[in-house]
Amino acid sequence: MPRSTTLEAGGACSIARTLGIVGERWSLLVVREAMKGRTRFGEIQDALQISTDVLATRLEGLVEAGILERRPYREPGSRTRFSYHMTATGLELVPVLGALMQWGDAHLAGEPGPPALMRHRATRAPVRVAFVDEEGQLVELSEIEVIPGPGAGRRAA
Repeated sequence: MPRSTTLEAGGACSIARTLGIVGERWSLLVVREAMKGRTRFGEIQDALQISTDVLATRLEGLVEAGILERRPYREPGSRTRFSYHMTATGLELVPVLGALMQWGDAHLAGEPGPPALMRHRATRAPVRVAFVDEEGQLVELSEIEVIPGPGAGRRAA
C-alpha cells in the first residue's frame, strides 16, 4: 500500500497505519517465511499454499512498504527472477511476530504444545517478547500505560 494512503487510512494511530500494511493475514505470513529464510516466490508459495495472485500482491505491497526488498537472480539456462529479502525495517517486525506467536502459544496451542519455540541462537536458552525500559529493565504489563504522543493531534493514540 502506498505510504500516503496508509497514513490517510490510519489517521494518527500507529497501529492502524501499520495494519494498513501488514494487517492482512497473508502479509504477516509472508514476512514469517522471509524471516525463516525463504526468499524465492516458489518457496513461499509452497510453504503457505497461497495463490499466485495473492502472493504476488502481498510481495508487491511489502516491497513498496520497505519491509522486503527484491533482488534479481538467475539460474543457469533460465530467465531472471527475483528473490525477496528482509530489510532492516522488515527485521523490526520480528518482535511483532514473536508477540503474536507467544500469545498464540499461550492461548491457542492446545495439548500438543507450541509448534515452534523461540530461543537465543548462541545459548539456546528460551526467549520471550517483553517490554523493557530505557535501562533494559523488565516492565510488567500491568505497569504499562499509553498516553498521547507528539503526533496525536486531536486524536489519542
